[in-house]
Amino acid sequence: MTEGLLTVTELSVRFGGLLANNDISMLVPAQSISAIVGPNGAGKTTLFNAITGAIRPTSGRIDFGDADITSMSAAARGRLGIARTFQNLSLVDDLSAVDNVTIGLGRFRHTGVLSSMFSLPRSLRTDRSVRDTARRALAFVGLAAAADRPAGHLSYGDRRRVEIARAIALAPSLLLLDEPSAGMGPSETDELAKLFVAITREYGCSIVVVEHDMTMVRAVAEFTVVLDHGEVISSGETTTVLADPAVTTAYLGSGR
Repeated sequence: MTEGLLTVTELSVRFGGLLANNDISMLVPAQSISAIVGPNGAGKTTLFNAITGAIRPTSGRIDFGDADITSMSAAARGRLGIARTFQNLSLVDDLSAVDNVTIGLGRFRHTGVLSSMFSLPRSLRTDRSVRDTARRALAFVGLAAAADRPAGHLSYGDRRRVEIARAIALAPSLLLLDEPSAGMGPSETDELAKLFVAITREYGCSIVVVEHDMTMVRAVAEFTVVLDHGEVISSGETTTVLADPAVTTAYLGSGR
């Protein structure tokens, strides 16, 4: 049996009378790329929110490595090595790209308020280290030359890359990306797919991506989970899953 970095077991999320996720089980192997696909309203983002701690599941269990994280806060999960991006961009347009990445590295600032206020040596060293880490992440995603430009002046695709840089700067073990190619053209999507493969190789992390672009899914995902109406209708190796008649009927062939 494949060793799982993340294991979701019989997870359900209910909002009042709406069952957004129903008895979902999935396994994310270490150093892999997996995709979660399905039509709008299938429960994909709800599942992401449950995994990252943004919402509490109604039932079920989530394990990350050897730890049961079902009841952990989002911050605690972040400290364990889980990072994510969101479907909607969450950058501060007036700040530079490097400052936006640095904001995400705030949890590494352990110098204390007084030290920071008076710019004591330890604080200065920490600030330099954090900004160096931010710049390395931006360079990795191809934005070294844009590091000092305001985020609001960057193209949509480059702003997406800033968000990814902010996530990988945390050196996560698990990176969850919610529709990262949304709004991108074919060439940008192709470059993004290559970046995901490079991230898993360089950082040794697993990536789980919610994605509508099936070309992207086929290009990068080793494993795929298909949701429909909050339930798993197929899961496993991507080539097998995307050839599943149930998937073709319920999603890929429906035009949704």
